[in-house]
Amino acid sequence: VQLQASGGGLVQPGGSLRLSCAASGHTFSSYTMAWFRQAPGKERELVTAIRWNGGSTIYSDSVKGRFTISRDLAENTVYLQMNSLKPEDTAVYYCAANPYGNATPLESRSGYNYWGQGTQVTVSS
Repeated sequence: VQLQASGGGLVQPGGSLRLSCAASGHTFSSYTMAWFRQAPGKERELVTAIRWNGGSTIYSDSVKGRFTISRDLAENTVYLQMNSLKPEDTAVYYCAANPYGNATPLESRSGYNYWGQGTQVTVSS
């Protein structure tokens, strides 16, 4: 399984970015896909997750109402639309895949065996 993340960059507070994660190398129907982020000096945080089959989602309280995760079944791609960005959203964002997602609670941080390379998001004026 390969995950290729893209779309990070520098944006002003209040702005928007869309991250993409192109997945390949397997059939993902049983997977849960997620975006994590890690800011300097902080632990990696589960931002949001989506079940590939059915599309159920979960969001951390810090991004609820501002971020939206989605997936394109035909393109095997997961997106993270980030709106109303804040300086505290600054972090390296990683996409990740849990092959046992259908058997794992959506809010679980464990089981993510596959990771993309990370993309930097910086929110600053």
